[in-house]
Amino acid sequence: MKKTGAWLVVHALEQIGVRFTFGIPGVHVTELYDELNNSSRITPILVTHEGGGAFMADAISRVSDTIGTLAIVPAAGIAYAFSGIGEAYLDGIPMLIISGGVRTDSGKAYQIHQIDQIQIMQHLSKKAIRVTRHEEIVPTIYEAYNLAYSDEPGPVFIEIPVNILLFPGDVSHLPAFEARITRPAVEDSAIDAAVQLIRSSKKVGLFVGWGAREATDLLIQLAELLGAPVATTLQGLSVFPANHPLHTGMSFGRHAVPAAERAFKDCDCVLAIGNRLGEIATGSYGTPIPENLIHIDINPAVFNQNYPAKVPIVGDAREVLEKLLRKLREQPYQPSHDVEALKAQIQADKQAYLNEWLQHDSGDRVNPAVFFTELRRQLPPDAYVVVDDGNHTFLTAELFPVYQSRHFLSPTDFNCMGYCVPATIGIKLIHRNHQVVGIVGDGAFLMNGMELLTAATHQLGVVVFVFHDGELSQIAQAQEIPYNRKTATVLGNVQIEGMAMATGAAYLPMKDNRDVPRVIQQALELAEQGKPVVVDVNIDYSRRTRFTKGVVKTNLNRFSPSVKLRFIGRALVRRLFG
Repeated sequence: MKKTGAWLVVHALEQIGVRFTFGIPGVHVTELYDELNNSSRITPILVTHEGGGAFMADAISRVSDTIGTLAIVPAAGIAYAFSGIGEAYLDGIPMLIISGGVRTDSGKAYQIHQIDQIQIMQHLSKKAIRVTRHEEIVPTIYEAYNLAYSDEPGPVFIEIPVNILLFPGDVSHLPAFEARITRPAVEDSAIDAAVQLIRSSKKVGLFVGWGAREATDLLIQLAELLGAPVATTLQGLSVFPANHPLHTGMSFGRHAVPAAERAFKDCDCVLAIGNRLGEIATGSYGTPIPENLIHIDINPAVFNQNYPAKVPIVGDAREVLEKLLRKLREQPYQPSHDVEALKAQIQADKQAYLNEWLQHDSGDRVNPAVFFTELRRQLPPDAYVVVDDGNHTFLTAELFPVYQSRHFLSPTDFNCMGYCVPATIGIKLIHRNHQVVGIVGDGAFLMNGMELLTAATHQLGVVVFVFHDGELSQIAQAQEIPYNRKTATVLGNVQIEGMAMATGAAYLPMKDNRDVPRVIQQALELAEQGKPVVVDVNIDYSRRTRFTKGVVKTNLNRFSPSVKLRFIGRALVRRLFG
């Protein structure tokens, strides 16, 4: 049979269950978009920027079993989508990138968009593939899907030259799709070593990350069996329910909330599960991990990078936990500490920390604790919450409890601003009956806020709370202590209302604490009508998060005495003399 490459692409995408593609049509993919328009199963979504489209695809993969998919032009499309692809690559998120390619049948050079995409994308994907024949298209897309989900997930890139997309070519048959997702085998000897180490420990703690997102029920069983306090990474914030009495918060150590710092201070054994022990997770490597570290991850390359593991276990978190629980139940572990007292201490510390925030005088601005307490009260447990990169990220982590796995999204390892707004749109496309809210700083909102046009076009009722303080506050606060000045972190006088008007979104101002309950309620009601909403939050950032204060101290203490003296001396001189 003869089929165009575009027809073959759409056929293969339908077989693997793709529901949406994201991108901006260009001459290299017009035939592909025409075929997507013919599909009854796939909706092509026009975005305002390919970077926003990549973040939408990322979010879809995080919250569903549908793979987020890009359909983009070569070169320029890849360049703009780079941030979202990079986020998926470093965060371990499956993604499929279908890119057009320049003509391979013309013999001409210096074509528009003519760059070696394979050379570029092999460093930002699990595999970068260039299709050369029509016969390759369907099996290549099937291979890409399986590879994207196998072992540690990630993006896979496929380039298809425009002449193959446009013109019919010979295809002998259309193979059926078969999911062949691989996982590394779990070694029983490693499980036995972990059980032995746990049983020889006095107090065990669990430090869980995104890699354990499908094992929440087993994490709860393990925590209760061991009487273990549980901390999460930022990306894994939703993996363990915040309303469980053994949940302590994000990370542990002096950059974490007091509940986590106290609960973990005397742990002599920690299980890091689906957690790379990376920079943000450990507060710039300041987390006091004990010598007895059991490190569980699907990617063996993460072991011993930042903290030595006494027992490394390669495998999918769910499979490892099932085997670990089975072994532990043969001879149950008896914790040496009073578990009920630990639970009471955790709850008391959490309440005391929240009270400190609630008692903070925010004057005529919005107190973050007042905002997050009310937002949690009004949102159902299954609402999706998305943050961006900035000061608001760590405020959310410290002050907003998350109850269900995969219901909190954060751009963590690539750590790219501009994630929040498009990610909320991606989630809402897949979960139209759930409330989806974004929390974003004004600086990050300026990057991809115009994607609200995409939300308005498709009647997606997302609510975006813009924490508006006129600064890139996370960096501005980091500058303030050592430099006593803010260089290139003060924003212009942006009118958030104007951006809402330009995109067809509703606009609501939230000026102070008195506005918080009414405005949140009004925003959620408007969103229920299928209208995107922008809430302009006059946020008070004057009180620092524990994360910010702890990381500054950790890094300052690493400086040599002479460097430390230079920083402190310079800051004092500037404070005194300007």
